[in-house]
Formats: sequence, C-alpha cells, structure tokens
Amino acid sequence: MTKSARLHQPGWLSGLFHLVILYIALEAETAEAWPYALMAMAVVSFFAWAANYRRYRQIHDLPTSKIVSAAQGYVELLGSARCMPAGPLPSRLSHTHCCWYRYNVSRKDSNNKWQHVESGGSDDPFIIIDDTGSCVISPKGAEVLSHDHKSWYEGSYHYQEWLLLPDSVLYAIGEFTTQGGAPAALDTRNEAVEISALVTEWKRDQKRLHERFDLNRDGAIDMKEWEQARLAARHEIRQRAAAPAIEGVHTLAQPRDGRLFLLANEMPDTLGARYRFWSWVHLTIFLGAGSSGLILV
Repeated sequence: MTKSARLHQPGWLSGLFHLVILYIALEAETAEAWPYALMAMAVVSFFAWAANYRRYRQIHDLPTSKIVSAAQGYVELLGSARCMPAGPLPSRLSHTHCCWYRYNVSRKDSNNKWQHVESGGSDDPFIIIDDTGSCVISPKGAEVLSHDHKSWYEGSYHYQEWLLLPDSVLYAIGEFTTQGGAPAALDTRNEAVEISALVTEWKRDQKRLHERFDLNRDGAIDMKEWEQARLAARHEIRQRAAAPAIEGVHTLAQPRDGRLFLLANEMPDTLGARYRFWSWVHLTIFLGAGSSGLILV
C-alpha cells in the first residue's frame, strides 16, 4: 500500500535518540547504566550511519536528468515547483498558497507537557518544471524535506506548518514514467554516432565545455558531469531531428522497488553534503561509543 507523503525530520537519522539514551542513563544515577547506554548509542549510530550514507550515495551517484530526455525508471530531477493548472493548494492551518504542506498541532496540558493533538498533510499532485519541460509529481510515499516552516502559539496550542511553495527550488528523486506521446523516428545507431561526434566537437573548446558542465567548478569534468554532457548532446541531436517527438505526460512517483523517494526545496549538492557529514558523525559515534561500552562491560 502506498503511504502518505511525510515530512522528513531525520535529526539527521537520528541523533535525537542519543539524547534520550543519555537522559535515561543520567536518571539512573548509577555507573552500571553507562556501558549499556554507550552500547545503545552505538547501535543507534550504526543504523543512523547506514540511513545517512544510503541517501548520500543515491544523491551523489544518480546523474541529474532533464525532464524531456529523462530515461524511464529511477531518476533525479532539479527544477522549480509549480501548482497544477487548477490552482494553488491552501495549507491546512495558515491557508498559505502552496504545492504541498504538512502540519502539526500540539497542546500544553496541566502538567506543562506538550501533547499531540492533530497532524496531517496533502498528497495532491503538483509539478516540477525545468528548462526542457514539466513533470507531474505524485507525492504519496515521499520523504519531504522543507525549509519553509511556520510556527506560532495561540494560548496553550502550538501550530506548525511545513510547505513546498510555488516557484521554489525543487529537487526530486523517484520513478519517472511517460504516458502517451510518440518517440521521434530516430535510428538509434546513427543517434549514438551523432552524440559522440557532438561531444567530441564540444571537447575542442575546453573553456566553453567547463563553463557548461563543470557544475562544481573544480576544474575537472567528473563522471556525473560527463553524463550531463551526454544527455545535453542527445537532447540537441533530437531537437535537430526532422520528425520531432510528440511529448507525453511525464510523472514522478514512489519507486515500486522500495528505493528512496525524496522531495526537497534545496540544491542536491547541499543536501548530499549534509547526509555525508552526518554519516561520518554517526560512524565516529558508533566506533567510539561501541569500543568504550565494550571496555566498561
């Protein structure tokens, strides 16, 4: 069954459990609790490392595709969020016009503790658009990372909303499919030769080549950037074709094989660097806490 889209608050997947473990160990007020606390922290950090590292590798290894030339299957897209033609979606609490929202309501009880009251979110489709075309995103089952956050208090209630806003940066990983349309009448063998010839032509102008495809500006074209160049060449060759393609409806949805389905309103390099950083943090905690726990047992 497809799960509803959910706000992804990994802490980063998730160091918050460490605070809970430390609190329990401190409350125990006995030295005998610390070996078990350290071992528990090591176990949490192992799974946190695995989760962060898995996401980092999928973001790092998957080349960014242009919508018009994306292959059918698991892809990475980068563009801007747009609402469906029917119009923007009003968020549940603040009625802000958005493409997607998640909300949470909590209330402070008589013991001065926060209690969950209500939460939910939208699963309505919206659009990602780049300089080549548009793709409809069905967010059901997605992990959503959003920096657009509203938070306010009314009496004893705390209201929170997370939003994906129209025209904001949108990064997406999921299963890409195209329905309808017809491919251009191309000889794929000739197309491959033409792509190779065009890339060779671009290589003659190294300055221009690096301006277009050295995305991280490190002075070298890495494998991911060469893939971008190849996709750009294929797109240009197909645009030159006498019989243009009849474009179908592109959609991005939750992968059927259980792979990561991620939506975020930030650049992939920033997001990937954060997952990489936290994978190293958790690996360090796993090794340090695990070895210390074994020594104390």
